[in-house]
Amino acid sequence: MTSLTLDWGRRTYIMGVLNVTPDSFSGDGIMDAQAAVTRARQMLADGADIIDVGGESTRPGAQSVPLEEELRRVMPVVQALTGDLGAVVSVDTMKSAVARSALGAGAAMVNDVSAMRADPDMAGVVAEFQAPVVVMHGYGVSTSAESPARGVVSEVLEFLEERIESAVASGVARERILVDPGFGFGKTVQQNLEIIRRLRELRVLQLPVVIGPSRKGTIGRVLGGLPVQERVEGTAAAVVVSILNGADVIRVHDVHVMARVARMTDAIIRPEQGE
Repeated sequence: MTSLTLDWGRRTYIMGVLNVTPDSFSGDGIMDAQAAVTRARQMLADGADIIDVGGESTRPGAQSVPLEEELRRVMPVVQALTGDLGAVVSVDTMKSAVARSALGAGAAMVNDVSAMRADPDMAGVVAEFQAPVVVMHGYGVSTSAESPARGVVSEVLEFLEERIESAVASGVARERILVDPGFGFGKTVQQNLEIIRRLRELRVLQLPVVIGPSRKGTIGRVLGGLPVQERVEGTAAAVVVSILNGADVIRVHDVHVMARVARMTDAIIRPEQGE
């Protein structure tokens, strides 16, 4: 397994999205393994610290992918990235068998949008490999309408706290858990905006914060119905505010642009990075 050593708080880390699917919401899915590796190579050159490889779309209405098909999509890419490029790879999956295979092939971490609820064996695999894991709020979760008594951030925190406790009880080291508030998953436009506005409140968990606003529908709707390919500027604004509010990892599609955005933001808020 490729080692993942990140110095939290020193700078923002870039997670590049590599969808090995035909039905990605962002329209950037690749089904050819060699083409996927070529894209990953470019992401690394553009400033990605982590390549997040996923073989199953989580867009609304997407069909579940059978285990063997997800392995067929993901594993050649993971093997090439960890073997030939020595890249730090995250496997974006809800299936413990996929996580096991990817970690065994050298992947460094797991990104489970179900927060290890979809597969009861996932936490055990993560614990066995002592791998970092991202747990996210929102996938398959119904977020209530915000009220003065209970807002979306309170719901996110409560959910994440429960998932952290469950993971630790299953043997996952707390210090290997990263949390993601799930921008764009099961939330209204206003709830998504509030997540970014109040992102710093997740620091109470004392764990690294991951956020993925990249190309999401909220950005398109706020900007008057822009299609996915025209949401780069809106994504950049969301990335800047997320960093200002304490994000440690930004999960993005447009690595070339967003790595520069993050580096400039870091230089402003962390003076030592601009010297």
